[in-house]
Amino acid sequence: MESPALDTENVTPASKTRKLQRKRSGSPEHSCVSMKSDASMDSPGNFKNADYLFVNSVLQKSGDRREKNIITATGHDPEPAAVNEFQKKFKLNLVKKFQCLNGVMINLENRTLLNEIYTELYITEGDSGDVNKEHEVRQIEAASRRTTTEETPIKCNDIFKPLSDQDKPIRTVLTKGVAGIGKTVSVQKFILDWAEGKVNQDVQLIFPLPFRELNLMKDQKLSLMDLLHVCFKETKETEMSSLEKVLFIFDGLDEYRFPLDFQNTERVCDVTESASVHLLLINLIKGNLLPSALIWITSRPAAADQIPSECVHRITEVRGFNDPQKEEYFRKRISDQSLANKIITHLKSLRSLYIMCHIPVFCWISATVLERMLDEAESGEMPKTLTQMYTHFLIIQTNIIREKYSKKQESDEEMLLKLGQLAFQQLIKGNLIFYEEDLRECGIDVREAAVYSGVCTQIFREEFGLHQSKVYCFVHLSIQEHLAALYVHLTFMKEKRNVLVQSRVFKTISDVHKSAVDQALESQTGHLDLILRFLLGLSLESNQKLLHALVTHTGSSSQSKEETVQYIKKKISEDLPTEKSINLFHCLNELGDNSLVEQIQRYLKSGKQRNLTSSLWSALVFVLLTSEPELDEFDLSKYANTKKITALALLKVMPVIAASSKAIIQHATLKEKHCEALASVLGSESSRLRELDLSWNKLGHSGVQWLSAGLKDPHCKLEALRLCGFDVSDEGCAALTSALRSNPSHLRELDLSYNKIGDAGVKCLSALLENPHCKLEILWLQYCDLSGEGCAALTSALRSNPSHLRELNLSQNKLGDSGVKSLSAVLENPHCKLEILRLSKCGISVEGCAALRSKLSHLRELDLSGNKMGDSGVKTGLENSHCKLKTMRL
Repeated sequence: MESPALDTENVTPASKTRKLQRKRSGSPEHSCVSMKSDASMDSPGNFKNADYLFVNSVLQKSGDRREKNIITATGHDPEPAAVNEFQKKFKLNLVKKFQCLNGVMINLENRTLLNEIYTELYITEGDSGDVNKEHEVRQIEAASRRTTTEETPIKCNDIFKPLSDQDKPIRTVLTKGVAGIGKTVSVQKFILDWAEGKVNQDVQLIFPLPFRELNLMKDQKLSLMDLLHVCFKETKETEMSSLEKVLFIFDGLDEYRFPLDFQNTERVCDVTESASVHLLLINLIKGNLLPSALIWITSRPAAADQIPSECVHRITEVRGFNDPQKEEYFRKRISDQSLANKIITHLKSLRSLYIMCHIPVFCWISATVLERMLDEAESGEMPKTLTQMYTHFLIIQTNIIREKYSKKQESDEEMLLKLGQLAFQQLIKGNLIFYEEDLRECGIDVREAAVYSGVCTQIFREEFGLHQSKVYCFVHLSIQEHLAALYVHLTFMKEKRNVLVQSRVFKTISDVHKSAVDQALESQTGHLDLILRFLLGLSLESNQKLLHALVTHTGSSSQSKEETVQYIKKKISEDLPTEKSINLFHCLNELGDNSLVEQIQRYLKSGKQRNLTSSLWSALVFVLLTSEPELDEFDLSKYANTKKITALALLKVMPVIAASSKAIIQHATLKEKHCEALASVLGSESSRLRELDLSWNKLGHSGVQWLSAGLKDPHCKLEALRLCGFDVSDEGCAALTSALRSNPSHLRELDLSYNKIGDAGVKCLSALLENPHCKLEILWLQYCDLSGEGCAALTSALRSNPSHLRELNLSQNKLGDSGVKSLSAVLENPHCKLEILRLSKCGISVEGCAALRSKLSHLRELDLSGNKMGDSGVKTGLENSHCKLKTMRL
């Protein structure tokens, strides 16, 4: 997000500022830093003829108004003319700064108005919940499969408005989202709409304070008043005493280089009290300072847990563009609708690229490349991989640089090597924003940086931060990763030096590739995953031909490529985490080798089953997770003989189970570790699984214990569970029902048939059924060793909560007439909704059938087969005038 430049008068001398820049904190983890595409923003102009008054009385007054915390779309009471005039000018100034798309979306000669191109982003309340250590590209791929039916979408301008079922005010909002997903643009649009008077007009001032700018004030001690005077000069000279509500926006928590310690922090409550900036931030967020001021924080997911949950009233997640929004973006971005349609069609044909279009910045890169290639009818193959897309983008931007700056002294290769070195070294350190000393380490002086940022605006940016100091960044993380990979490739081709591993000698580019594969597999954060894909893709002959226009040392042999391919296939055959295996398949795709995928696709089309190798199981998982947007059903028996499937293969398919709405794994050799993995799937908030059939797996009590751990997780949304023939005992049934009692509201179907749970197990189950939150509609207890005693306990529970159950199967249990008489008490309850009752082979006589005579008004289907009732018993049941049976089995 753009931020006002700050007034440094009476704050810090220039010499001290330079010292501040050189003092760097320890580099945070790669996954906890971000890069925005924001341009710097000049400070709002000073307003003439304004009366000087202290702003602290204003904000302190705001701090005393805790009850006025809910945003509405209505205006507020008329204010003094001077204040009203000030706000108009303040808003006008913000409009000027935020009306144009900043960062990557603008062309300096032809600025694009935000309101003309802005596409509403898909924002939801809550987040995926899981701690995800994968590369953010993989997170996007996983998120693309997430169901939207149970999510609560929120419009950007409504993030402070409580939902209809929420009555508590929302003070602090934390918005998460991966790099480039649209967090900063959302902030920009929010500010612009407010400044233009469209929404949220009861907020009287908005103070945007990006974390990247606050980095440079680490050693400053100043009050909140002073901070605002420095950041927003006009607040020193304006009447503001009647303002009541303000909003602070802290964009880019992941860019903040200093720890936020909420536990051991000095309390600051006075807006005129001096303290360090991070202390001011903590006390603002905790509500010690200005408790009624609204706070909006944005962050990439890995850094968001720095804010304690008790300080956050709402978490939102920016999910980028959904599929309709992707198309809307391209149609707005490209005026020629025929051309836009061709671009959309091309991207849809390549699922890996179309998934990436969830990220708005990737949409922009794709539009830039494909519009140029299609419009100019350029020869050559259309980009089909990430490496091809980013390499075409780099060539387009480099050509623009050459046209803009014909007097450039250095060659394209020299410029790309320097930028690549900067990209690589800062990625390894975990930095995605950097300063002049970082540039000097790579041989880039300030004058060169000015040239790069002046002519290379779509790749590299120079911004003016606090104290007018310069901050540099690449336009997006993926562009930095592509340049870093190019640097690794070119350095080896020119100098036979592998910058990824300096301690060893590497003879061939294939050795470099193998080493990079190993490093990526060892990484806990996935921070090398995309660099690896780019690095391998750059060695492809087609990409080398593209690069030849820019650099001289590009080539590698086909033999080297084949060595790399075989090495990756060997790794795929090993016991790898699924996310690592999937990235290796993407790597093979970058290398143009799809043999494993094609082999599994031929196998699926054949309809014949055979024992699959570990590599082919990995290929199957990759195909199932990347070929279709949603998996409705995963039936393991369709892909292999479940009785012969290996334990490793069962673990490999767990991500497929999590991505499916229904999973059937019958007659498999499940072990405890598989149930443990299934429990993890059940407890994952990102899981789509709603129906699970594990019938005829003899796992018994230990397996049920593991499953119960997942079922009781509040994130579990399972609606149907079938454990027929699972070897569940009464003890296992007790564990199962205990878990379901703690999370009873989702399950609609339960099948425990062919388990010896006995009367003791059914009594435990009855405690679940009588829970008013239990919504069970189908219950199968066939052949469960029940007697009339167990049936009595069951029916007692159903009498207390009779309104949900629609189908009950008690066949092949020794219920006898006493059991049926108990059931008849349930059936006569006017709230009973039972429609299907199965009592086959239950030892029922004429007497028992007579007990059902007047209780059949709800039933549509009744199974009494295998009971010795005779014709008179049947006749007795059918004589009931209210009987509505459509099906009766005898």
